[in-house]
Amino acid sequence: MIKIVVDGFGGDRSPMANVEGTVKALNENNDLQIILTGDENILNQELAKYNYDKTRLEIVHAPDVISCEDKPTEAIKQKKESSLVKAYDLLKQEDDVKGLVSIGSTGAVLVGSVLKIGRVKGVKRPAFCPILPTMNNSIVGICDSGANVDCDPINLEQFAIMGSLYMQKTYGVKNPRVALLNIGTEETKGDMLRKETYELIKNNEQINFVGNMESRDLLTGAYDLVVCDGFSGNVLLKSTEGTAMELMKLLKKSFMSSFKNKMGALLLKKEVMNIKNMMDYNNYGGGVMLGVKKIIVKGHGSSKSNAIYHCIQQAYNMEKNHLVEAISEGIAKNIEQPTE
Repeated sequence: MIKIVVDGFGGDRSPMANVEGTVKALNENNDLQIILTGDENILNQELAKYNYDKTRLEIVHAPDVISCEDKPTEAIKQKKESSLVKAYDLLKQEDDVKGLVSIGSTGAVLVGSVLKIGRVKGVKRPAFCPILPTMNNSIVGICDSGANVDCDPINLEQFAIMGSLYMQKTYGVKNPRVALLNIGTEETKGDMLRKETYELIKNNEQINFVGNMESRDLLTGAYDLVVCDGFSGNVLLKSTEGTAMELMKLLKKSFMSSFKNKMGALLLKKEVMNIKNMMDYNNYGGGVMLGVKKIIVKGHGSSKSNAIYHCIQQAYNMEKNHLVEAISEGIAKNIEQPTE
């Protein structure tokens, strides 16, 4: 049985979406147990709407909530009765609780992962790795995308190892193709960080390195994982998401601009909906913290129930395929490698 704790009051649509996503995950996985943290009375009211195996769901009362306005470090240390801190306490103190899912404050989730859970031995810095859909109906991971603004080459090398294992263990990607985000594809491009990282990753047997990648090629499907510092990765992620959203708005505006266009939109409705669904983060779950001792999945703050279901499914698959243990072994192996 795999036990996961879910922050019942994180996110804009909590607790309704959180509860609905939790119940869906429970009903689809017979070997899954879930602990929901949050206001017990409100959670019970929401749960009363659904049918599920009550023996596999537990509620831990947490009357307080960490908001996005709270300072992350202060909130984790001071709001001890919040749903997120209670979830972290369970993750830290109970060996049989294997993972945590939250769609609350990103800063608080990142701070809690380090302060409450800690790093895998040998990991210099944990990294945040979300995924995006690509044009060939696959996915690509971005590691790091905001946890580490300043990095050195060893950080990026470790991100590549951890991200590769994540893509293998969670999504079944065999021998993931790893690229380094840069301003050009040539080996000599970029600043000293990119040049030194290129040499490290190129000579690492654990990494299937395919060279530098320009940001415009992120969604082509040519890569399974993109490695970068957290600043560049966050800009890459947000600009890509923003462009996709604005394009959908532009399409809608064009379709609604005339009767002729409306008729065309009606004929293309199925295809347009397919594109919209492909670009919808609710169908892909959340980003994960790689390099900490337990599984942590952070979903988008506006996540609907389907996204929360996918976040729980991510955590479930990561534990079922022993991702944390694989990362520990991969990092240990890399440290043992002789340097030339």
